Amino acid sequence: MYAEISMQDSLEQSEVIALYRANKWSSAEKPDQLLAALRNSHSLVTARRNGQLIGIGNAISDGHLVVYFPHLLVHPDHQGKGVGRQMMNAMQKKYAGFHQQMLTADGKAIDFYKSLGFSRAGETEPMWIYGGSEH
Repeated sequence: MYAEISMQDSLEQSEVIALYRANKWSSAEKPDQLLAALRNSHSLVTARRNGQLIGIGNAISDGHLVVYFPHLLVHPDHQGKGVGRQMMNAMQKKYAGFHQQMLTADGKAIDFYKSLGFSRAGETEPMWIYGGSEH
């Protein structure tokens, strides 16, 4: 196994911000809100290699029918090695019986999520009011 996956990890703000910055996600510019959002998610999954945080993902859910996966990041140095797949497998195992598992994917992430069973839902179109420049 390339990374240690956990759904009970504790987080330090500095390691989370470093991971988000490495991926150029604009939420890194709001560290207090980002940490509060992650810590208050329905579920949080992390990946570590030799103790270093190399991946993180979260889920927002009603706990019964619907789950939304807003964030899944893997440090660029560790992408393409199965870390994201391990984290999503852990999340999908937890939410396996749910009526809807949803996310928004762009760019090269689209094929990754398709390989995990996600597909466009009918004629749906992602829509948002967004205060960032990227993620």
